[in-house]
Amino acid sequence: MSRSPRRARRRIHLAAHFPGVNNTTVWSDPRSGSQIDFASFEHLAKVAEAGLFDFFFLAEGLRLREHKGEIHDLDVVGRPESITVLNALAAVTDRLGLAATVNATFNEPFELARRLATLDHLSGGRAAWNVVTSSDAFTGQNFRRGGYLDRADRYTRAAEFVATARELWDSWTPEGTPRPFAHRGEQFDIEGRFTLPRSPQVHPVVIQAGDSPEGREFAAATADVVFSRHGTPEAGRAFYADVKDRLRRYGREPEDLKIMPGATVVLGDTEAEARDRAVEIRRQQISPQNAINTLEQVWGVDLSAHDPDGPLPAFDPEPRSGLTQGRTTMGDPTAIAAAWRALSEAGGLSIRQTVIEATARQSFVGTPHAVADELVAFVDGRAADGFILVPHLTPGGLDEFIARVVPLLQERGAFRTAYTGRTLRSHLGLPEARTRTGPRAA
Repeated sequence: MSRSPRRARRRIHLAAHFPGVNNTTVWSDPRSGSQIDFASFEHLAKVAEAGLFDFFFLAEGLRLREHKGEIHDLDVVGRPESITVLNALAAVTDRLGLAATVNATFNEPFELARRLATLDHLSGGRAAWNVVTSSDAFTGQNFRRGGYLDRADRYTRAAEFVATARELWDSWTPEGTPRPFAHRGEQFDIEGRFTLPRSPQVHPVVIQAGDSPEGREFAAATADVVFSRHGTPEAGRAFYADVKDRLRRYGREPEDLKIMPGATVVLGDTEAEARDRAVEIRRQQISPQNAINTLEQVWGVDLSAHDPDGPLPAFDPEPRSGLTQGRTTMGDPTAIAAAWRALSEAGGLSIRQTVIEATARQSFVGTPHAVADELVAFVDGRAADGFILVPHLTPGGLDEFIARVVPLLQERGAFRTAYTGRTLRSHLGLPEARTRTGPRAA
């Protein structure tokens, strides 16, 4: 029996993130499987659907990352193309949303709008697009145009890209009559006829992950879901309030946008067992080599001579060194180094211990009952609308959560006991798709 009484409360939204090629995954665990075998994708998707999750989320990699001129050894497994995988998953799932990360910098609106509409048709209205951008020439070398896009222009292009895609999806009438489209803008100048009638959702769900002021405004104007990185309740509430408040400028209501931070879960039969498991997982994720590699990404210089069990470097980072290529920057290196030094000094932490503490995602650690209570409190406190769960194992990392925590959330009245609709928009409680407008005048 649940320790918490059942009562009406805010419903939690949950999504499953397929583990990526980074230090989230514990490769040394004998249960760790393939990152490209379809059976891995199928297992996680089917378990997530059995757990009544809103959607399955795939990240994207347009180039293998490099570190000190060599392929980063956590990338050598390869990066399958997201929409291709999700089209295959549409055939083996029935209700689960299917979210693909696709770059708005190195694609074109007509081609991508067509691929996403196809996924929405094949899946019966379950498609989602996680919009990402890129401004680095390293990734751009894989494309004809190269890294031409200035960082300041990335959201400008992304906003027009999404708006153009929506014009294409809207170009057929609800009755099934194709109409010509014509878009004239700074980024795109296209006209013609779209090749597909309106799909079940009309507009696939749009997800966005930016945290800068520009990213927050882009989310308020454009997104249906925000993949947030704010883990603590305090930071989560501040981010939640800020982004939700921006919605009114675009004629939108607070429930028109769902905020879902990435999170990890570690369970144990006792609190002590769960804490011990969490510590061991983090030590496996951040090996001595990974600790030095992560430090080098901040400091921008070769630190291989440093002892991972020793202190942080006493000198300041070298910004723009180019030591690591293809990885999203963590922020201002000097500010990060200062924060890490303060963390290290306050706790007497070594390099490895500091990296473990500083790079941890929001984690829910404890017994199934304690984790269920904490998830509910997080959402009831408006620090989030739900979570994108990032397991540390491929592909069975969410099996235990779905077996042991989901039933407790259901007992608390915080999670669905059955799908009530067929589309991803219905799972998320989003309004019907409509063309976005610009900000309202003050």
